[in-house]
Amino acid sequence: MDFRRQIRYYFLRLMRLKGEPHELSLGIAIGIFVGMMPIMPFQIALAVTLALFFKGSKITAVLGTWISNPLNWYFLYYFSFKIGAFILGLSEKNRIFLSLMESINYNEEILVILGKFAHAGGAIIFAFLIGGVLMGLVVAIPSYFFFIRLFRFIRNWREKRKKRRH
Repeated sequence: MDFRRQIRYYFLRLMRLKGEPHELSLGIAIGIFVGMMPIMPFQIALAVTLALFFKGSKITAVLGTWISNPLNWYFLYYFSFKIGAFILGLSEKNRIFLSLMESINYNEEILVILGKFAHAGGAIIFAFLIGGVLMGLVVAIPSYFFFIRLFRFIRNWREKRKKRRH
């Protein structure tokens, strides 16, 4: 499948999503929020749980977690630690952090990375989480407003198109 065809396919899938713009936008914002947190194997489960709790779209919540992907894991983890370490007053030259980032940079298996993360210690893990939550809020809040406008536009476009057909 060529790239343009793939883009068109996913665009059409987005256009056909069912639901109210608020529900769809809230779901994607929740997914983006969770996707910014360094909890790799648990992102989808947490996003769906939060979407259920806040009455957002579960499908768009899962889609939103895709903001975190192998192309940007290094940067997300790096900045989430840097922000969290700054807030908690931790050293940015922590050897455990450097070892973790090296594992991510060299695309080591997820179990190796998770093992290092689990053995990092409470302060390091907390720094990652604090930084991830703050980055998530900074990105998720504006994304809600962007996507609500997008989903309203799509809904109006669909309604106009439907009227023209009849």
